[in-house]
Amino acid sequence: MKKISVLLFGLGLLSLSSCNEFLDKLPDDRAEVNSFEKVTQLVSSAYATASPGFLMEWSSDNVTDNGKTFYYQPNQDQVYRWKEVNTNGNDDPQQVWGYAYYAVGNANQALADLSKVKDGNINAVRAEALLCRAWALFCLSNAFCMAYDESKADKYLGLPYPKEANQTVDKRGTLRELYENINADIEAALPYVSEEYMAVPKYHFNPRAAYAFAARFNLYYQKWDKAAEYASKALGTQSEALMRNVARYKTLSGGRKEIHDNYISSSENANFLLQTAVSYLGYATRYNSFARYNFANFLIDKEIYWAEMPWGVGTTNNTLYESHLLYGSNQQVVYPKLADEWEYTDNAKSRGYVHVVNPVLTADETILVRAEAEIMQKKYTEALNDMNSWIAVHCSPTYGNMTRPTLTVASVKAFFDSQKTVPAEFETSESMGIKKPLHPQGFTVDETQTNLLYALLQMRRIETCMQGLRFMDIKRYGIEFPHLIDGEKPIYFKAGDLRGALQLPADVIESGMEPNPRTN
Repeated sequence: MKKISVLLFGLGLLSLSSCNEFLDKLPDDRAEVNSFEKVTQLVSSAYATASPGFLMEWSSDNVTDNGKTFYYQPNQDQVYRWKEVNTNGNDDPQQVWGYAYYAVGNANQALADLSKVKDGNINAVRAEALLCRAWALFCLSNAFCMAYDESKADKYLGLPYPKEANQTVDKRGTLRELYENINADIEAALPYVSEEYMAVPKYHFNPRAAYAFAARFNLYYQKWDKAAEYASKALGTQSEALMRNVARYKTLSGGRKEIHDNYISSSENANFLLQTAVSYLGYATRYNSFARYNFANFLIDKEIYWAEMPWGVGTTNNTLYESHLLYGSNQQVVYPKLADEWEYTDNAKSRGYVHVVNPVLTADETILVRAEAEIMQKKYTEALNDMNSWIAVHCSPTYGNMTRPTLTVASVKAFFDSQKTVPAEFETSESMGIKKPLHPQGFTVDETQTNLLYALLQMRRIETCMQGLRFMDIKRYGIEFPHLIDGEKPIYFKAGDLRGALQLPADVIESGMEPNPRTN
């Protein structure tokens, strides 16, 4: 069995890129990086151009089966069934894994080459490279590892974490080691982050993006105090001013496309970090070839945008702005924040690649990160302030017979006391709902925390829908749910389900990397 190298040369590939033609070539065809301009170009290639978002979104309870009469893609079917994906397309494990480690390779090469750079803010570039390395492996861990659980972190598998250029790593290590490595890179980087040399900071780890990343990571790491601290540094003193003005989208005349263009704009204050990927993550939400497993009308109605919440229900009496900004069909009902962006390699033959531009770190999600961390610290006043800030920009003052709510501990308890508890196992959509019992992985919550978390997780579900983060919330809180399948018995996802760590690419396993365990 051949030895696997998860990190290759990176820079050798980079030298072939048209955007780096100015780089000098070494005899072995690697680019010589010996100036500030060149090393910043190299770090720009340390952002992965593949995304685990599709794998994670279609693993979650945000999608369901519309019926076997509709078209689907083979990888869609496999992901939906929590099976090993054996295709090799844009969103499949092989591509996600490969491009993540390619990004890590370029980050490590940049770190190595900084010793030859004498001009510019070297510390800031080093910080960006460290954050790129940590981010690539953090995103990869969300897909291919279990959620962090202090009591199991030494048993759960991590991921190879190369720290040197051209380094071969063939051991996964533990989840604890992985999180320690990510944490070390983040902490080493944060004091030196700067956007002074960035032409378009929103596509790089600018200071707000860096702290938002640190906040989310520490939330997943169960370091509640640090998650809240870093979220506050990302948001500053005027958090509501940074949040997305969703009300404005109702005034746009261009419909779906104009909403999308505004949502992903680098001029949008709420967007801290934008990433591009060759991916069908946006495409799949609107084209018939993906219609079978998708954001069905009845799911949206019972569990997401139209589900009963303190801000309203349905479309007639619902103050939630997003509930009135949905497009599509009964099978694919979406809030059009993501779309397909095409890069044509042959305009005459309409050949090219489909991309997605994804706001992966935002003010709106970061304030919910802080709210969750505050709930876990039992700082309920602070948590409710943040949750009500989110409501203030995502809900209209009135709509129909509903008034925008101001949440309190008592009102949240009363609301969820009135809601039915969703069973872990059911066979029809009639049993769907928002109150799915929580089985936190590695921590405990009391009744007050549970009720506030029900509300907080629903806000997160709305905020991150179509972006894959819901699956991490499911894993972290042990949320149990079925995937209904037309003509077959449902399949069930359980708390601590090992299938939450998606299976590694087949070629990586064949090369000797330890696969994720399965119970059957």
